[in-house]
Amino acid sequence: MVTIIDYGAGNIKSVENAVRYLGQEAVLTRDPELILSSDHCILPGVGAFGDAMARLKKYGLDDVLRETTRRGIPFLGICLGLQLLFESSEESPRVEGLGILKGKILRIPDGGGRKIPQIGWNDLSFPNRGRLFKGVKEGAFVYFVHSYYLRAEDPSIVTAQTEYGVRIDASVESGNVFACQFHPEKSEAVGMKILGNFLKI
Repeated sequence: MVTIIDYGAGNIKSVENAVRYLGQEAVLTRDPELILSSDHCILPGVGAFGDAMARLKKYGLDDVLRETTRRGIPFLGICLGLQLLFESSEESPRVEGLGILKGKILRIPDGGGRKIPQIGWNDLSFPNRGRLFKGVKEGAFVYFVHSYYLRAEDPSIVTAQTEYGVRIDASVESGNVFACQFHPEKSEAVGMKILGNFLKI
């Protein structure tokens, strides 16, 4: 069973649909017992960092998610879900993230004719090829929607990067914890391969 964290963020149903398309049972939930007994856990989301952390705390999910990662359950953060795994974000300066991984979330810099938020396809490079990208070619394109990006403290956890006026850490892997700034569920065949790789872990 794959649990998908339901905390009132956007873009949750499309993740559920993608997991079911891949032949797995998907449950949208904020039930701690279900989450802690799941085979895989996904934290999706589109929205603001501070609002999202407030909702996670309101439902008592912040501690549940920390415990999920401690127990070794394969865990995937997507888009805002990636950002929440880290310590802080320039979007909400006085709000602490989950702190499961070390790093900062920074705003994409203005200039160079770039539109912010970045909405669209961008290619990936693999500084440390992780398990999510088994069978995915260097330079594969995936779909992004974001105004903020990750700068991980430990470069050894960064498994994919992209360029959008700045070098963006687009995916990380640390033990059983994985995260993508892009949306695999909206990235067509490449995204389904990435999600499928996660569900096999």
